[in-house]
Amino acid sequence: MSGSESAARGLLRSGLAVGALIAATTPALAHVEYVTEGPHETIDPIHFVISVLSQPMNAGLVGAGGIATVGVLAGYLYVNESAPFDVYVLRETLTEDSDFLPLLLRLSIGLPLVGAGFTGYFVSPAVEIANTPLLNTVSRLFLTTIGFFLLYGIATRVVAAVGLTAYVVATVVVAPELLLASEYLGGFLAIVVLGSGRPSISQLLYRLAETEGTLYGRTNPIHKLTVRIDQYVAPYEAYTPTILRVGLGINFVYTGVFDKLLQPGKALAVVEKYGLTRVLPVDPGMWVIGAGGTELLLGCALIAGVFTRGVATVAFGILTLTLFALPNDPVLAHIPLFGLATALLITGSGRIALDNL
Repeated sequence: MSGSESAARGLLRSGLAVGALIAATTPALAHVEYVTEGPHETIDPIHFVISVLSQPMNAGLVGAGGIATVGVLAGYLYVNESAPFDVYVLRETLTEDSDFLPLLLRLSIGLPLVGAGFTGYFVSPAVEIANTPLLNTVSRLFLTTIGFFLLYGIATRVVAAVGLTAYVVATVVVAPELLLASEYLGGFLAIVVLGSGRPSISQLLYRLAETEGTLYGRTNPIHKLTVRIDQYVAPYEAYTPTILRVGLGINFVYTGVFDKLLQPGKALAVVEKYGLTRVLPVDPGMWVIGAGGTELLLGCALIAGVFTRGVATVAFGILTLTLFALPNDPVLAHIPLFGLATALLITGSGRIALDNL
């Protein structure tokens, strides 16, 4: 099998996975926690799932989705030997954009951090910044500084490492609700691995320091340290797709299970609040199970590295639809999700992925 045929088949598999996943799922509800207020009815999640799926119509919808998924995958196996060359060209074109991957990630993480600092929440809209004047000022200044440094590409790896540490500490010690924004784990870590890329202030200063005869190159005390860090991190850049997949996948699994399936009362309140049954006339419970099941399926597929580009495309489409369906859902909070999904369209599965088998 030639390299072009192998690449074409890989992207064809991803494209067919898009159809399979769309056929098997219903629109998602985004982050329920972001658009609900006040106490809601407590519903036993196991009893809820059983009662919804015990209805013949709902069971039929789930069965039809499963059959459609199997059918699309069987179609892939049938046409696997005749994948068109066009698919290979599209895949190579996406990969050519990898030079701008650091910029994409910096914008995807930096912009929402600046927005969070000015808006008054800490990373996730579910976590408001403390009302204490000192803590409020420090938190806002910290978020906006981290965000602007990432946007401009200044001391990028160090700043991303600081942001990653702050997120982990805050999640463990202060606000477990930050797990709703767990995509920041993958985003920060990927930036630590990739660095600033171009265009960035760091890249300009690096070129200036490397150019013989410049005053900056003769007087810069940290350039040699920067070069050593680059050399140390370089071997790990190949694992960037894995970091992005797992980071985005964990977020989908968490929001699907803990934000929806285990809190059906809140999810049902969102369905009622936005009249989603008028958009798609199915049982409200099917909206909740469909949304939670979709995110769980997408997350597991991303973590395992199965049909990665196809799954990322479906994820991007669902995120876009929910922004239109739920007008109160904060757009800034979803920018990292859009960014990581787009990055996976460029990188594909990378190493340590079932796609490689």
